[in-house]
Amino acid sequence: MLQSKIKLKKKMAAPLVFVIGFFIIICLGAFLLTLPVSSAKGTFTNPFDALFTAVSSACVTGLVAVDTAVHYSLFGQIVILCLIQIGGLGFMSLSVLLSSLIRRAITPKEKMLIAQSMGMRESGGTVHFMRRILRAVFLFEGLGALCLTLCFTGRYGLAGGLYRGVFVAVSAFCNAGFDPFGTAEMPYQSLTAFVGEPAVLIVVMVLVVAGGIGFIVWEDLTAAMRRQRRLSVYSKLVLLVTGLLLLSGALLFMLFEWHNPETLGGLTADQKIVNSFFQSVTLRTAGFGALDLAKCTEESTFVSILYMLVGGASASTAGGLKVGTIGVLLAAAGCAALGKTKVILFHRRISKETVLRALSITVIGVGIVIVSGLAISVIEGSGMLAAMYEAASAYATVGLSIMGTPTASVLTKCILMILMFLGRVGLLTVTYAIAMRMNKHTGVDYPYANMLVG
Repeated sequence: MLQSKIKLKKKMAAPLVFVIGFFIIICLGAFLLTLPVSSAKGTFTNPFDALFTAVSSACVTGLVAVDTAVHYSLFGQIVILCLIQIGGLGFMSLSVLLSSLIRRAITPKEKMLIAQSMGMRESGGTVHFMRRILRAVFLFEGLGALCLTLCFTGRYGLAGGLYRGVFVAVSAFCNAGFDPFGTAEMPYQSLTAFVGEPAVLIVVMVLVVAGGIGFIVWEDLTAAMRRQRRLSVYSKLVLLVTGLLLLSGALLFMLFEWHNPETLGGLTADQKIVNSFFQSVTLRTAGFGALDLAKCTEESTFVSILYMLVGGASASTAGGLKVGTIGVLLAAAGCAALGKTKVILFHRRISKETVLRALSITVIGVGIVIVSGLAISVIEGSGMLAAMYEAASAYATVGLSIMGTPTASVLTKCILMILMFLGRVGLLTVTYAIAMRMNKHTGVDYPYANMLVG
């Protein structure tokens, strides 16, 4: 009995260390952002605004209390960028990078923590896996920064274009949504200045999808292209669901916004198509906006909430309930509708435990968003749709807003910070805890009960 309790405590130490470590990084970032050196005016920043920015950066969300480019100095923006990079990869990836630089061996406990931070259940080979991930990340971000620098140089000059190219590349790959384009006359503009420049939007889309598709899927794809092994069922499911979401999201946005003069209505046909796909991609928890989303129709706003909740893939820079989770639930629903008692995906059976875990995560996540949306609606006196949009955006770490986060009350911002933290750290911890409990054998079984459903 005593040994089992000790073993349980050791297992629970991994998610606990992950949460505490993430919280410490946020506090450190908030402290640095409060200092005068981080402010463009050289004055102390409101600690609450600094904390909100640190939470949003580390949780790779993109919701802001103040405009990044207007309020923060170069030092402050670099702090934000570092928080985004650490938050996107998981703070344990930093320990792998530093250990590699100083040639320090990774301990077994650290391997377990790394696996936990990446959403992996096994720690075998995690160090080599993380090193490959880091190389791939810097390659993607480097190529993205190069392409964006070429796009920005004509408008901002070489130095300004290079800085903005690096910033947007890191922010896009990490699905963060922070941008350095605001001005005193036009703050919070995101990528609206590039609504008619498809090259910028396409590069950002590629980076967002690359970061949100998941490191495990990229590893699987690489091995499949080298003909070392076939794609796993998980990778096939992620690619299929991601493709369907991106395509259907773009088509629905075109359907609801094509003639809306406040969004797509004034653009050419080519620009409408590119911006529709960009909007669908950014709902994968990227948080960039090329259009004024507050002026979208109610139909596209409602659809956006659903797509934001789904998010990206597991072990990626994206948030949300994850495409794998939703894919498993859809497969279970389809099999049940066909009268099948087993869930089959790509000629492979999905365990009952996996289905129940996916159902638990979805119910918990949707429940949190609904309750939070109701609270925000009451506090702000806004419409329920706008409040739900804000809550879903925070919990799924998207960063889009139609209500106006900077003007929200302190209580609402507190709710949003909690949602961002839960969406980035809490959901992973809950998933790990559910898996642990389901794997624990109780030795007790109960008779079936007849229930009326439907």
